[in-house]
Amino acid sequence: MSAQWDIAEPPSDAISALRFSSDSASRRFAVASWDKYVYIYEVSDDKQCLLLNKIEHRAPVLDVCFGKDNDEIYTACLDWDVRRIQISSNEQTVLSTHDAGVRNVVYSKEHGLVISAAWDSTVHVHPASPDAEWPTATINLPSKPFSLSLSSSKLVVAMANRALNIYELATLAKECKNSANALQNRLDIEPWQRRESSLKFMTRAVDCMPGDEGYATSSIEGRVAVEWFDPSNESQARKYAFKCHRQPVDDVDVVYPVNSIAFHPVHGTFATGGGDGVVAIWDAIAKRRIRIYPKLASSIAAMSFSADGRILATAISPGFEDGKEELAEGSIAIYIRELGENEVKKKAK
Repeated sequence: MSAQWDIAEPPSDAISALRFSSDSASRRFAVASWDKYVYIYEVSDDKQCLLLNKIEHRAPVLDVCFGKDNDEIYTACLDWDVRRIQISSNEQTVLSTHDAGVRNVVYSKEHGLVISAAWDSTVHVHPASPDAEWPTATINLPSKPFSLSLSSSKLVVAMANRALNIYELATLAKECKNSANALQNRLDIEPWQRRESSLKFMTRAVDCMPGDEGYATSSIEGRVAVEWFDPSNESQARKYAFKCHRQPVDDVDVVYPVNSIAFHPVHGTFATGGGDGVVAIWDAIAKRRIRIYPKLASSIAAMSFSADGRILATAISPGFEDGKEELAEGSIAIYIRELGENEVKKKAK
């Protein structure tokens, strides 16, 4: 059986993002909050979660990801800036400034790229190396971005109006390097694919499968869609959507947004976190739920699996789905779940 505990020093305001390091030997994770801080934690072998650093920003931080190692993070901030931060020294470098709040930031180790998306309907593509000979490139989007996710070869941008753009990272890297002299380095890069979401309501989150086969998206209306990158008719016929995160109240199904999706790095199953305070584990291939965990005190805000797949960290914050706008005690918290060997594994047929 798995063991779960909450950490002693959570953020003081709503949590916007939580990401583990991609280093399989590490249990370090970063948390972004509306209290204007990024928190760096590490889970120890004796079931302790230590707060290693707390890095202040000028405005609420909406996203965070690790860079080339455990000492480097990138942040997306409501002050319009994208920052590279060295955790041990607190040294901060502004990579670029958008024209509105920055919603997401992701790092591609394979292609040496840092990619941010902001509410000015642009994507900025930055070289991960400070010594790179090309500047930040800007790509205009057709709609405001809501969520970004990377696989080893693709970038998925989920936007308003149920639009999704899929870019090939190798193409992005090549075009950016070739266009260093373009006017203000604004690139007219066509996405590899343009898609319309299979879900009828606004997209809330997207996450790519660890094997680079496809992605899952979620909506504000308690549904998840699973899709494959391969554009062939055969692969596209495999896509499907399902209902989830609904709670019966007085014989009526109350529908909650699915705020977070996280694929397991080893087994390829995925977790969903809803406004109902529930985390569920799903088998994307078998199209079935593997398990559901006990309801938590408030809405699931963010989730992440450790790179070795043995820990699931879950952040909760009030989503105000119940109409109450005050912060109740215990409504902002981070839970660490130590996963059993077969807990999130696909079931044998």
